[in-house]
Amino acid sequence: MRYDVDMSHSHLKACVARLAGQTALVAGDVMLDEYIVGRATRMSREAPVPVLELESRRYIAGGAANPAANIAALGSRAIQVGVTGADESGRRLVEALQSRGIDSSGVIVCPDRPTTVKTRILAQMGLRFPQQVTRIDILTRQAIDPAVEAQIIDFASERIGGVNAVLLSHYHGGLLGPALVRKMRGLCRQFQVLLTADAQGDFDRFEGLDVIKCNAADAQGYFGRRLESDEDFGRAARQLHDRLNIRRATIITRGQQGAALATADAIHHCPAPTVSDVFDTVGAGDTAIALVTLALAARVEPLEAVMLANHASGIAVRYLGNYAPSADELLESIGGENE
Repeated sequence: MRYDVDMSHSHLKACVARLAGQTALVAGDVMLDEYIVGRATRMSREAPVPVLELESRRYIAGGAANPAANIAALGSRAIQVGVTGADESGRRLVEALQSRGIDSSGVIVCPDRPTTVKTRILAQMGLRFPQQVTRIDILTRQAIDPAVEAQIIDFASERIGGVNAVLLSHYHGGLLGPALVRKMRGLCRQFQVLLTADAQGDFDRFEGLDVIKCNAADAQGYFGRRLESDEDFGRAARQLHDRLNIRRATIITRGQQGAALATADAIHHCPAPTVSDVFDTVGAGDTAIALVTLALAARVEPLEAVMLANHASGIAVRYLGNYAPSADELLESIGGENE
């Protein structure tokens, strides 16, 4: 077992070019991220709270749409599968997908469900980024209707022959139920297509996939114990890998502490690049699973894939909200380390 890695910058840079030209089907709980920014000008007379005068409002494709955005930003094609409500938010979400060059033909409108929306209200205070005051969510966790599940499987069956990978992005929003995951696994095995997932703590339904990723908190919650050292996380990754019969790689991301990687024959601790200006960790996990998926689809080895993911996540956390790094930014991050 190995708990560290030494890899040349030139080797990693050569892998970046291989991230383009892939096609990935991304299925999961899509959502619309709304950012309302106002400037704090005075205190309210009605309650001891600041009054924000509206400065801007913007909409970003979030949830399972964020891995798709990361895939598109690196020059590959993303096909989005998900559900929205028959509402204005759903229309805005589809527009946001299309503006990023994402194929939205797999997004199904469900009149009996609301589009999941996360509205963040932020106060502009003269800093680099405004500060979040509160968040309001519109959502349902109800499982999708069996007829909608059948539509999704039919769509995936039609597209599976033309993709290099399928990525399952689980946000506990009712789409990736055990039956749908099982059918996706069967399709990917039949067509020999890479299948990856961001498990987000719901591990058992993702048994038998090629790759799963989770974060440190999810791993600790699953095992019911605190994980602290590189060795702790390495052993946990190995246990997950074996318990869930994962075929290629199990990854536990740890933020600035890097990531633990378990494969069939090794455990690695993959250090993260030094990031001095972490602003917002929202979406960093989506960036990581997108990078790993693209890299493995391009036949990059798991170790290199996780190192690329660490660099990409280190870029994403420097920005407010979901951010999809470009290939040039990835190359700059790799070249900037230890030089």
